[in-house]
Amino acid sequence: MKLLISNDDGISALGIRTLANYLAEAGHDVSVVSPDRERSATGHGLTLHQPIRAEIVEGIFHPAVKAWACDGTPSDCVKLALWALLDTPPDLVLSGINQGANLGTEILYSGTVSAAMEGLIEGIPSVALSLISHTSKDFQPAAKFAKILVDQLAQKPLPDLMLLNVNIPAVKWEEIAGVTLTRQGVRRYIDVFDKRVDPRGKTYYWLTGEVIEDVEPSTGLNLLQNVPLDVHVVRKNYISITPLQYNLTYADGLNKLSEWEFNFR
Repeated sequence: MKLLISNDDGISALGIRTLANYLAEAGHDVSVVSPDRERSATGHGLTLHQPIRAEIVEGIFHPAVKAWACDGTPSDCVKLALWALLDTPPDLVLSGINQGANLGTEILYSGTVSAAMEGLIEGIPSVALSLISHTSKDFQPAAKFAKILVDQLAQKPLPDLMLLNVNIPAVKWEEIAGVTLTRQGVRRYIDVFDKRVDPRGKTYYWLTGEVIEDVEPSTGLNLLQNVPLDVHVVRKNYISITPLQYNLTYADGLNKLSEWEFNFR
């Protein structure tokens, strides 16, 4: 398959190098367009008020991989690749392998998911891949599963245009319990702003955060209640796959608001 790979951890991150090299060695046609530095938690931001530059990168990836480092956001990278850098559209857009989970409501902030979502907006099926650890450097199991998934999609394409948000436990391949289709959970954080003072006496704040609970989403979202939550299955060493779309319309909200009346006169 012709694959476009991006991420939000930057062009030099071990996760994207492992993924791109693994898939190139398997015989896929791999192109990489990635931020030139870490751009985590940038969401779906685009660069509008300054030029975007991309430089060819050599010596980082497998010799068969074509790679560019872009000074924009993850979404910039995919949009630039699709409209300017690649000769033909890819069959699939991959984002990752991210250093850290993208579960539940974290996907709203995730540059990893946003890069894949940009592919989806342009009509290309996409996959976001995350290793659920901020410290583990063993991306091989995640890359191995990515190859299995890509091969599966080559033989049996997705029935509808969608994004697969994939979270892989940070354990050895033999310890992975299986693969489960999931729905998006809700992650709540204690958002702690660490207040500090710089050498010039100016106050600044450093955002930290700690997960305090994983909870069920609202029943009004019309989700299948018998499908497990992504935040739950990964604790049991299952790989979580959650299908996503970019349409955020709240269907139950339309029904509940349908009786509103606005009198302008």
